[in-house]
Amino acid sequence: MADVSASPKVYTIEDLQQHKTREDCWVLISGKVYNVTKFLDETDEQHPGGDEVLIEEGGRDATEAFEDVGHSDEARAMLPKMLVGDFKGESKVKKSAGAGTTSASGQQQQGNFKLLVPLAIIGAWIAWRFFLA
Repeated sequence: MADVSASPKVYTIEDLQQHKTREDCWVLISGKVYNVTKFLDETDEQHPGGDEVLIEEGGRDATEAFEDVGHSDEARAMLPKMLVGDFKGESKVKKSAGAGTTSASGQQQQGNFKLLVPLAIIGAWIAWRFFLA
């Protein structure tokens, strides 16, 4: 017969959201819930990116932020020691269509604008060189 106590505890987004303070900070990374509170303490094991990063991601899905930074193998090796349990359910908090939300098309438009500014500067420089040369 299988040992039921060996199975990991399963948490929901509601459970996770109860742990988003400096004194008790959990994050979701790739379907696993981790307690990262020890990185907020004034110890030798502080988070290299600063406390603010962890507090901002506390109580929610931090997978994208974790992967975007490109954590080292050493950082990834620390995760099992901080594991609280598995995650079940929807990891994204539903937001109203009001402030604080950015659609994928809005992000694409911002990316296009950031590309157009340098291209416009280069185009203006080429035109200036061509017409005044």
